[in-house]
Amino acid sequence: MWPEREDLSNEFTRLLGAAQEGGATVAECCVVASRIDSSDDQSWYREWKRIADANYDRGNAARDQGHVLTARSNWLRAINYYQSAAFPFDHDDENRQAAIERMRQCARDYLWHRSPRGEVVSIPWPSGYPLQAYFLPAHAEGKPAPAIICIGEPCQHKEEYLYKVARYASERGMSLFAVDLFGSGPHAQFEQIVGRSDLETTIGHIMDYVVERNDVDRDRIAILADGCGSSLVARGLAFDDRFAAAVCDGGIWDLHERAFLMDRDAELDAGVVRRLGLNRVARNIQCPVLISAGERGWLRAERVRELYDHLKADGRDVTLRIFTVGETAAAQGHADNPTLANEYIFDWVAARLEIGAR
Repeated sequence: MWPEREDLSNEFTRLLGAAQEGGATVAECCVVASRIDSSDDQSWYREWKRIADANYDRGNAARDQGHVLTARSNWLRAINYYQSAAFPFDHDDENRQAAIERMRQCARDYLWHRSPRGEVVSIPWPSGYPLQAYFLPAHAEGKPAPAIICIGEPCQHKEEYLYKVARYASERGMSLFAVDLFGSGPHAQFEQIVGRSDLETTIGHIMDYVVERNDVDRDRIAILADGCGSSLVARGLAFDDRFAAAVCDGGIWDLHERAFLMDRDAELDAGVVRRLGLNRVARNIQCPVLISAGERGWLRAERVRELYDHLKADGRDVTLRIFTVGETAAAQGHADNPTLANEYIFDWVAARLEIGAR
């Protein structure tokens, strides 16, 4: 869209992909893009915030008139637009903080008017920095149900899971925990948190909370690492055997980083993988793993297949799905067609959790 601004162009592509999931409309995205001066981040912020405010106000008006379905749809779009408005700015920027607070308000409104009603929950974590999560129950009865935890890269916001994956979990009878690392306090703390050497311990603390809930089947809990651009979830799984299934990179980035540190000029090719072998992360994951990648992702598909072959040879229960350019969903994080990827991912998770088999 803007050749001179790859970052904004990628964000715009993500927005268009989100449209088919209810996180935007193509028409609104095109109108906003036509008004943006790509050399001015304030222009970007101003136009996306304007369309976000319009959706937020429209949602509130629909709620006041008793049209809850329309209200929820507008709030979901507003969530995504506010997130995009904040995109170019640092965490302590006033514009970013204002957009993020409105985004969170939209999320709270959506949860409150969802059926069954969702919750905002706090998950304890050391250093007085509780993690915040959204819990969307599978049904209203309160009986134990299988659940999936969705957590992305350290800089991803949990609010996007409300339009991105919530319906896939609900349609398959799963409760959803959407979690991020931003906490509920000042964003200044976030910079300290993401620099911790034990960041993967968040996975165990999240699981500690989830298994204690009476409305969750503790034997059928899966985790989805959205984006699969790092091994945060994979490292957490290596120290926690309570998960029934996982969608993550299986330790690919951990292996990639080891190869880079061994030889700054080395690529993660077949020879490097053979020399390194499987790392501790890959060897210690006990649950079934799905590695879902795109042919145009950050790592070349043949390198992902190489690691997959090593995992299979070592007896790991691992499934590989690489989406090709011809079928779409081939971009990093499947941003070009998240629907296609989500259908496959959630079908795989449902099968591993034996949903419908009990």
